[in-house]
Amino acid sequence: MGAILLKNCNIIDEMGAISAGKDILIENGAIAAVGRGLSPEGPIEETVDCSALFVTPGFAVLHAHSPMHILRGLAEDVTASDWFNKEIWPYESKIQPEDIYWGSRLCCAEMLDHGVTVFADHYFHGEQIARAAKETGIRADIAGTVFAPDGDVEPEAAPVRELMDQYRDDPMVHVRFGPHSPYICSPQVLEKLVAMARETGGGIHLHVSETEEQVAESYRKHGASPFAVAAKAGCFTVPCIVAHGLWMEEKDLELLAPDTYIAVCPKTYMKLGSGMGRIWEYWKRVNLCIGTDGAASSNSVDPLEQARLFALLGKLYDKAEDYRLGDVWRVLMRGHEALGFGSGKIAPGAAADLNIWDLNTPDTAPLYNPLAAILYSAGSRNIRHTLVAGKFAKRDGKLLCGTADALENAARCAGEITRRGKGVSRLYF
Repeated sequence: MGAILLKNCNIIDEMGAISAGKDILIENGAIAAVGRGLSPEGPIEETVDCSALFVTPGFAVLHAHSPMHILRGLAEDVTASDWFNKEIWPYESKIQPEDIYWGSRLCCAEMLDHGVTVFADHYFHGEQIARAAKETGIRADIAGTVFAPDGDVEPEAAPVRELMDQYRDDPMVHVRFGPHSPYICSPQVLEKLVAMARETGGGIHLHVSETEEQVAESYRKHGASPFAVAAKAGCFTVPCIVAHGLWMEEKDLELLAPDTYIAVCPKTYMKLGSGMGRIWEYWKRVNLCIGTDGAASSNSVDPLEQARLFALLGKLYDKAEDYRLGDVWRVLMRGHEALGFGSGKIAPGAAADLNIWDLNTPDTAPLYNPLAAILYSAGSRNIRHTLVAGKFAKRDGKLLCGTADALENAARCAGEITRRGKGVSRLYF
């Protein structure tokens, strides 16, 4: 892979700082140099004039269920309880590996279109997700879901370990354990999975305090909050991604470790009527990041949309001046820190995972503040190019991974899901 030189860039870094007229040299999938008037000694395969464009790190989605693209639109206008118990889990009880693969392929394409260069997934049949991610050219951190309602973790944990071994040295795919939640997994199951994560040098990814009812039930059952149950099981002693944390309490904050990251997905909370929770009270005191949840609840996997909703809801219910552009941008960028791919920065040595924006369009012009234009006006059509590991994944506004086969096969799988209908789930929300 030859070197790429991005000339005369207007750079917006991970902190929201803006600098103009800089070149970015990309070699072997990484950023080799950043500076003015770069003249590399070696051959340049391609030079891209970015003088009228803005270059940012790519987006990281810290919580997703990519296979659930195959269920998008299937469970609408229901409560959170009915969404799980009467719709999604009964359908998922009959889901097939092929459904998971094509749902993931479709999701990866949509994420790349939205400028996502890395995502953290939580689902079963992780081998299908890894296959889809590799084929589309996006980075993935895959948490193999473990429910273990009967307390036996081995049947569900064994495939996760195998996938971990398969991709242990892969620069594009990481694997961790995914206990579903403290309300599905017993404390003993959580302890076992934490021990496995520690033994394998991995981490965990789980759902915590999604709803007010979950918190109340945790107190009835365990005499403690879901965060406290997770902490007692050791979940925050290994690298940990917490999905949601919407109803966390102030005393939960002291339980979190420096490598605990929380992914908020405001569109899902609005869609399922989950309430405002308390995360907006504590967002500056935790490692807050952006997730998208699955398309079966959020309907889209656009992290910019989720960040925008997070900020707007915060402004609506709190002091508008507390949700400053730079602070919201850092929430959007912080997910890279949790995933260990070396992405999320525009600096020598960082992964060359970048978005190149055209902000001279009717929906973003005139341009007073590029951060404001991106956070509150821009969309996927403003992303002219996306690079992952120094390779174009989106070029001149078009995805390079191809979508025709994913669209055709996802439609076929959706028809089969409808014909099979719902099964009986062992799970209860």
